[in-house]
Amino acid sequence: MPIVAHNDLPAFEKLRKEGILILDENRAMNQHIRELHIGLLNMMPDAALKATEMQFFRLIGDSNPIAQFFVHPFTLDTLPRGESAQAHIDQYYESFDQIREKGLDALIITGANVKGPDLSNQLFWEPLIEVADWAYKNVTSTLCSCLATHALMEFRYGQKRHPQEAKKWGVFRHQVSQHKHPLTVDINSHFDVPHSRWNAVYPEQFKEAGLPVLVTEEDDSCVHLATSEDGIRTVFFQGHPEYDTISLLKEFKREVNLFIAGELESFPPFPENYFGRFEQAIMNEYRYYLLQAMESGLDLPEFPEHKVVPHLSNSWCDTADAVVGNWIGLMYQITHIERDKPFMDNIDINNPLGLE
Repeated sequence: MPIVAHNDLPAFEKLRKEGILILDENRAMNQHIRELHIGLLNMMPDAALKATEMQFFRLIGDSNPIAQFFVHPFTLDTLPRGESAQAHIDQYYESFDQIREKGLDALIITGANVKGPDLSNQLFWEPLIEVADWAYKNVTSTLCSCLATHALMEFRYGQKRHPQEAKKWGVFRHQVSQHKHPLTVDINSHFDVPHSRWNAVYPEQFKEAGLPVLVTEEDDSCVHLATSEDGIRTVFFQGHPEYDTISLLKEFKREVNLFIAGELESFPPFPENYFGRFEQAIMNEYRYYLLQAMESGLDLPEFPEHKVVPHLSNSWCDTADAVVGNWIGLMYQITHIERDKPFMDNIDINNPLGLE
């Protein structure tokens, strides 16, 4: 929560120049604090639908111990669903029409699993554009995760994603490139973020689109965090800070099962910088006995999930909470008291944060 500059103490102006959010007394007295309504457009497939809910709900809840949140999950009707997932959606999700009628303060758009780099031929393409365009006009800020970032970069800025030679998969070290932006102020200068994707939008594409890049990977300058030109109305994640400690293990297990089923030619590589020495030893042993069993027709060994889980480490959730906490804090400072209006009456919509 921000500090109110209730007098001319020089420290207030110095902190403001560092990027710390400082409100003048007049603006603070005219703020009406209420609960926040956050939409969650969940585009993940059936197997990951509920896990994705949990990840983003947890990230929101952990980000701020004072604020009250109403999180409104919804999905796109064009996405194919099985019977169980559809029943879950019918019981607990809202429709986009309901969301649009009541309004939101903020919106999170998840990734989705697709094959190949082309997004414009996907079933979700047109409905996603409809949601994103509505949100840009009516919601204070939209946070895009991975594929959602790629989609918005293409249809809004003409920057198509590019296939990579190999899947970027694992936990990678990142660095803050803009320390004074309100989203990154007062977070760790260096921190980890999980990634899991075959495609990328490169730094020069963000630059060509005129978008501020706030966080990049240390080794290859891959963009993790960027924003729209105004600094807040769209927030782009290319990584997955919402991931649970076991998320990459679950993905690895799925890849192994695809190999067993003959859909992959070779045993999948380990996610980078994720397994420690102990976990690697367990997985190497499992791989050895699995290959032996597949070659000789013996019963396959059990995937050693129970041996590995207790030893996995999480090196990203604290900074993820901090960034999302900053994002939510900004919603409080600029969103309208009426849920269906994006900004307070005195906010410049072209520069909502008053950035210099």
